[in-house]
Amino acid sequence: MPTNINPLKERLHEIIFEADTPAGKVFDVSLLVLIAASVLVVMLESVDPLQQRYSKIFTYLEWAFTIVFTIEYILRLYCVYRPMKYATSFFGIVDLLSILPTYLSLFVQGTHYLVVIRGLRLLRVFRILKLGHFLKEGDVIVRALMASRAKITVFLTFVMLATIIFGSVMYLVEGGSNDSFSSIPRSIYWAIVTLTTVGYGDITPATAIGQFLSAAIMILGYAIIAVPTGIVSAEFISELNSDRGTNTQACRYCGKEGHADDAVYCKYCGEILNEN
Repeated sequence: MPTNINPLKERLHEIIFEADTPAGKVFDVSLLVLIAASVLVVMLESVDPLQQRYSKIFTYLEWAFTIVFTIEYILRLYCVYRPMKYATSFFGIVDLLSILPTYLSLFVQGTHYLVVIRGLRLLRVFRILKLGHFLKEGDVIVRALMASRAKITVFLTFVMLATIIFGSVMYLVEGGSNDSFSSIPRSIYWAIVTLTTVGYGDITPATAIGQFLSAAIMILGYAIIAVPTGIVSAEFISELNSDRGTNTQACRYCGKEGHADDAVYCKYCGEILNEN
């Protein structure tokens, strides 16, 4: 922890990371407008008639957006006391990736189109509009998915083995009389499409045994769909039953949010949240 608080850093942190103040709200709303405009420019630039007619304008606009976002990224790193914590966070990585493509386009043609990743930064709108309960529910969903990852992994392993078995059996049944089932990998592709109830119809069995097996797999597919839903739902209910109220206050050291309403220290880096 620094011995002396830097007033400039504190002021910049309040404006850039906190949406509770008028200055912070103006900054974040302006940033969202710029992000949306930059993504729109990239999308319009991919339209050939517009590209041919306004190519120079698109280039100037893209570089103007990139310079603004570069300055903003540098300021974010400057106003947190532990820049690497923010740089390696989700939004820190997204912020960096949103400006790199334009600079890389100087060396590799066409990479500037990757700046559409800036759209991810629009997620900040939840903080700006004070939709804290949406952030909380999103956090509950993430925790539920993480808690059920082991069960889902076992389930996906079973599904993978089932498609291999069904595909191999269908190859034995249809392979000699149906050119669509020309190999086991192609038959496995059919099994995946059928088991997931997608049913493209580009490969269909011709024999009675093959059609019977296909019908059985379709019915099994409906039963399989319910399994991951039940797993995640159980974990989701468990997470909802635990009281983990959070707010949108950002830590001045690592820049992360999602702390409890009565938290004094950051749960990510351990530093004090409010030194006033």
